[in-house]
Amino acid sequence: MSFTNLYYKRTTGTPKACWICFKPTTTVLATINTIDFLYACDSHLTDPGFASLVNDTKDGASGAPKPNLSPDEIAKVKEEWEDKQKRKAEKEKEKAKEEKTDDKKDNDKQKEESGTNKSSSSSPKPKSPGSLSPPTPQTPPATHQKFTLHRDIFSMRLAEHRKRRQTAQAKDLAPRLPGAPRGDVA
Repeated sequence: MSFTNLYYKRTTGTPKACWICFKPTTTVLATINTIDFLYACDSHLTDPGFASLVNDTKDGASGAPKPNLSPDEIAKVKEEWEDKQKRKAEKEKEKAKEEKTDDKKDNDKQKEESGTNKSSSSSPKPKSPGSLSPPTPQTPPATHQKFTLHRDIFSMRLAEHRKRRQTAQAKDLAPRLPGAPRGDVA
């Protein structure tokens, strides 16, 4: 099974030997499904001959420099956002009014059918749009730093996984093979 050359930097609770220098470290590089992982010192992570930091332009959290925006552009975006929020609030008010009128019609029909007048306190009251709190934007989950291994290091990792897989296959196949002859040759 092959895997992509994209590793995430994570921290472990127990230190183990670095894959390169054998010094104890708690930093580990792991693939997304933890198919492959290796312990590496922080000093090796800064070495371009070992691994390179991946700058993810889609996420702003990876340490990529932010583009310089003029105050006019920022004001324009804010204005557009405020307009959208106003339109959204107006739609919610219209919906609430429609629900209120629908509820009144339903209550009137029920009163006519039952023939008795019920108090207004027992009828369900629709929520007023003012009581709804605006949705709070969720903060994105903490992302790990992404690294790609140098091509020679990555080929060594692939070779190691291939060797493990072949060894496991040989162990599975060995009991099914016939044994060597043990008798005398005449």
